Amino acid sequence: MIDISDIFNFSNYDQLIPLVANSLWAGALLALIGGLVGVFVMHRELSFAVHGISELSFAGAAIFLLIGLDVVLGSVFGSLLAAAIIAFLGDKARDRNSIVAVLMPFGLGIGIMALSLYPGRAANKFGLLTGQIVAVDDPKLTTMVITAVIVVAALVVLWRPLTFASLDAEVAAARGVNTRLLGIGFVMLLGLAVAAAVQIVGALLVLALLVTPAAAALRLSSSQFWVPALSVMFALVSMLGGTLLALGGTLPISPYVTTISFLIYLVARLIQYSRAKVVRN
Repeated sequence: MIDISDIFNFSNYDQLIPLVANSLWAGALLALIGGLVGVFVMHRELSFAVHGISELSFAGAAIFLLIGLDVVLGSVFGSLLAAAIIAFLGDKARDRNSIVAVLMPFGLGIGIMALSLYPGRAANKFGLLTGQIVAVDDPKLTTMVITAVIVVAALVVLWRPLTFASLDAEVAAARGVNTRLLGIGFVMLLGLAVAAAVQIVGALLVLALLVTPAAAALRLSSSQFWVPALSVMFALVSMLGGTLLALGGTLPISPYVTTISFLIYLVARLIQYSRAKVVRN
């Protein structure tokens, strides 16, 4: 029988918090990126693409780990490569889904092969899949800051035309918006966001930050202001709450983050159902 103390142990908790200061900052930045990018992921129906990009991001990180290069750089390289393939070859939804379905097993297979050949610590292998609570050192935090600045600055510039193109691509194109170029640009930003997420929560569970918070927000509002605001808030609660729980637990960070994220989505669905029931009555 599993004892709850085997999963949670908050003794000396105050002494452990400084050990994850970088993780908390990185988690907050990731929540900001994921919450904002996730809105357009939902509008543009790219949830499946997020998973495909994460698999190639994992493969890039694993290969770079094997050959002794920077894992973060490998993750970014894999993400951007997958994003470029999806952006340039997957113009239509059917083509995009087929490409993602091909990339996912390929990336996962290559990544697992690289990890199997890696002679180093098992924690490094496991962390690429499920995240590591204390893996965010100063260089990784600096990389996260740079990534967040790039993604947020690009979204600020592109927000209005990207929103227009995401909600009604045909009308946007008729008004002179270059929807093709916007689509390519956004998928590349998505690649950067996925690469950042892989470093914190692992390759298998990036959907918890890049899809679920935005999906929950869209259940509660259709406002152009409140949807991104709620999405970022839900991502923050999931990321920081999961990090703090993982600090006092024995499990990787991912189960905590994904559970909180799922519970938020479940509550949002219940609120939406209650509202609809009141309107019907």
